[in-house]
Amino acid sequence: MSERANASVIPFKVEDEPEDDMAEQGSIENPAERLQLSEAVRMAEAIVFASAEPVSEKQLAVRLPEGVNIAAAMADLQQIYAKRGVNLVRVGDAWAFRTAGDLAFLMSRDSVQQRKLSRAALEVLAIIAYHQPVTRAEIEDIRGVETSKGTLDTLLETEWVRMRGRRRTPGRPVTYGTTDAFLDHFALEEIRDLPGMEELKGAGLLSTRMPANFSMPVPPADPDALTEDEDALTDIDLEELGLLTPRVTEE
Repeated sequence: MSERANASVIPFKVEDEPEDDMAEQGSIENPAERLQLSEAVRMAEAIVFASAEPVSEKQLAVRLPEGVNIAAAMADLQQIYAKRGVNLVRVGDAWAFRTAGDLAFLMSRDSVQQRKLSRAALEVLAIIAYHQPVTRAEIEDIRGVETSKGTLDTLLETEWVRMRGRRRTPGRPVTYGTTDAFLDHFALEEIRDLPGMEELKGAGLLSTRMPANFSMPVPPADPDALTEDEDALTDIDLEELGLLTPRVTEE
């Protein structure tokens, strides 16, 4: 997290302000509202701290007093933790406490070594992240090779990828998208924070000699919203996909 540079202090003469202007400035911040907001900040801090998973703003709205400005409360709390060893970070539409980025090395001894993804899995993950919602056939068309079910299963097990719906095309193929766990793991506030072409070139992940007509896909503003050619997964779909225990009908 970048630190702001100290602003230079330039001396100047303060003219007497009219009484009307001073009265207007004094009414900008209502003491009662500020007290309510401060208490809401403390409550939000306790809720997020006690949660093992990121807490959505909808969950906070249910548990905080009615009428509290959730966005303002979380902005205040984020500012409080900005320079600490633990930061409050946004994960999609949720909030969580995370170790400050520059102190991550302190946790390396205690971290669990995760299984490395294969090159194929990384390619599929990147395609899903940038092209979502995307079907298996569309992934194979982009990669130019067949994608095994095992590769998709591995990504689903990491909980970075999810089945999000069915395409309104013959066969009704499943569409895939990323999750909040994906954003959390890669320290992204939203899916549009994915690196662009220049960033990928600078990191050596894209060739500097790209075709003239090559362009990076733009991730959706709201990856959770279904598109016009998608249907939501029903219980029957979930049963067919093995994600829901089949219902037992009584004879």
